[in-house]
Amino acid sequence: MSSSTVPAAGAAAAMLLVGTSTAVSATIADYPVLTGQALRYALAAAILLAVVRRRRLPRAHLTPRDFLLLAALAATGLVGFNIFLVEATRHASPAMIGTVVGAIPVVLALVGPLTQRRRPAARIVGAAAVVTLGAAVAAGFGGGSPHGLLLSLGALVGEVAFSLLALPLLPKLGPLRVAAYPAALSVPVLLAVSVALDGGSALRLPTPTEAAAFGYLGALVTAIAFFLWYDALRRLGADRAGLFAGLVPVGALLTSAVLGLGGTGLADVAGALIVATGVAVGLRQPAGGPGRRVTAPGTRVTSSVPPR
Repeated sequence: MSSSTVPAAGAAAAMLLVGTSTAVSATIADYPVLTGQALRYALAAAILLAVVRRRRLPRAHLTPRDFLLLAALAATGLVGFNIFLVEATRHASPAMIGTVVGAIPVVLALVGPLTQRRRPAARIVGAAAVVTLGAAVAAGFGGGSPHGLLLSLGALVGEVAFSLLALPLLPKLGPLRVAAYPAALSVPVLLAVSVALDGGSALRLPTPTEAAAFGYLGALVTAIAFFLWYDALRRLGADRAGLFAGLVPVGALLTSAVLGLGGTGLADVAGALIVATGVAVGLRQPAGGPGRRVTAPGTRVTSSVPPR
């Protein structure tokens, strides 16, 4: 079994799980969006921290730099991403947002290696471009205003920060803590913004159906998917792991088809096949080339992009 098989499977599972949240989010469309995100992050943080305690992992001593990175990750990759995404849905079509944010594989393929002081690999950049094209075909290109485009780009920046800001933290804290701490930090901020925007109505209790949806989003789409993603990120590197982000719209399409929420058209199948081709090309090892792993030195949202 290749050294990249397990983390690759984890990255694929993480992005497919994130894709399923599009269909689930339809059941909570009437609930205050940012409060809902706060609920799912609170549940995910509780689950992840319980696992950390259960596994009796060594205590991690956070330096000021560590805390700043975690706070920045929470502010950009979680809070900022959701706020930009919510605002973008008011000025652009879901397809346009999905296409812009779907450029994440190319951005990670280019920027990820630079953060580690190495040159981007032409093969992976090319594969990322293929994945991005496949995601755009699956989502549809859509349209919107220039303001909507800028907001979509803001969501893309948040998506990039979600991965790149985690890279220097993973060797020391591990994927469980890197997934848990920003989720916990984002909860009070999201609640404060939600109350500022919606007033007292932002704090209403969810219905049983909404609570079940938040349970799914918090446990599977956040706790498990975040852990799997960060574990893959530290083993594969940002450029190769980023290829799997193209599976998000594929996961959304599969879930919609299974739940009978929409048919699967030719563009959907073509987009999924293009994504699969790009991922396969990007993960193929050059002759004699070992897999990369990041190690410690010395050791209401209706967008096709799910709210993370």
